Amino acid sequence: MVQTYHQLRLDLATALAVFLDPEEAHAECVRWFEEGLELSRTWMAAHGSDQVPPEVRRRVSGWVRRRKQGEPWAYILGWSIFRDRRFKVSPATLIPRPETELLVEAALEVGRRLKVDRCVDVGTGSGIIGVCLALETGWQVTATDVSLGALAIARENALSLGAEVAFVEGSLLAPVPDPVSLVVANLPYVDPADEPTLQRELAFEPASALFAPDRGLALSVALLGEARVRHAPACLLEIGAGQGGELCRRGMGIGWSKVMIHQDLAGHDRILVALA
Repeated sequence: MVQTYHQLRLDLATALAVFLDPEEAHAECVRWFEEGLELSRTWMAAHGSDQVPPEVRRRVSGWVRRRKQGEPWAYILGWSIFRDRRFKVSPATLIPRPETELLVEAALEVGRRLKVDRCVDVGTGSGIIGVCLALETGWQVTATDVSLGALAIARENALSLGAEVAFVEGSLLAPVPDPVSLVVANLPYVDPADEPTLQRELAFEPASALFAPDRGLALSVALLGEARVRHAPACLLEIGAGQGGELCRRGMGIGWSKVMIHQDLAGHDRILVALA
């Protein structure tokens, strides 16, 4: 059967709409063409009537089979965009979220106001926070993670993007020597009790990077404690919706002089800023 690129796009949108909202299906279809097949809208306008080679049809069919199982497009593709940079991702790392840009922006603002010259990205994952901070400042950046698989991906991303980041294995601030300066982290903050209600794509992401004990608060509280003991001037965390009030109380109890919560565009608690 002869299939044109225009027909392939229509067939793909129909296949995706079986398990996605129609608008999501259309948007994802466009992404598959532009990111996966590297065919721009301009190219499609000029060549949409061309016949699709068998190898392209097989590739797209394979993608559809994987996506039907719930596998996120970023894992199928192998990379994701964060702050206009391409980061490699794998099932060893979380997929970058737009909300994490708020954490980077807050870290840049606080770091410049405090005139820091170094920072620690705790639980770096694919390295998006540490790499972006290294590229956008003159800071000395150290990044930690307990996952060797995540650190391998983060190192690849730093190398490909030309960022100077020191990567060390270990839990929270344990592998980082004194003195500790600005601390930034997107740690696991999902309540394990919420797992049955989460979208199916999250089942493909590493549980160790999503869930934390104590209703999702345990690691955030632990890092706030370690950063305070190590005399960090500030600790910034990405947090879950509705966690701000409790984390503010605990942060103040730990000894931070000021703890503030910034909300995301949807009005949810998203960034915690603790100042010494």
